Amino acid sequence: MVAYQLSIFAENKPGKLASVTSVLARENISIRATTISTSDTFGVVNLIVDDPKRAEAALSKAGMTVHLRGVLAVLIPDKPGGLDSLTQLLYRESVNINNAYGFVLESSKKAVFVVDVDQMEKTEKLLEKHGFQTLDTKALSAMEPSLGAK
Repeated sequence: MVAYQLSIFAENKPGKLASVTSVLARENISIRATTISTSDTFGVVNLIVDDPKRAEAALSKAGMTVHLRGVLAVLIPDKPGGLDSLTQLLYRESVNINNAYGFVLESSKKAVFVVDVDQMEKTEKLLEKHGFQTLDTKALSAMEPSLGAK
């Protein structure tokens, strides 16, 4: 299953992230995961949201540069070696990870590692063959991240 990530390109200055979150709040769109990376004067805000197409339209209408892209949200065990089993498989199969981030769903049980790879179809088949579960946007939106409580 494929999930969708929004990438918003913005100047690296105060208020830019607040502009993004304001648009999404006004549209009643929930943010499920986010990363921000910057390089001097510009940055990229990556978001997983509960309604990616509506979010893309709202952000674009607000004048922001937005790109919607398919990613794989892979469910992995939240234990030592959980991520390693995934990354070793991708390495053995020569799949390049262009961008990635993760978050815990249930402490000491489940985590999600979101990967943007160079060979999406091959990677989907590989993950299924090796017993990895992937989550689509709907499944991600239904899950609650852990707050550290057991």
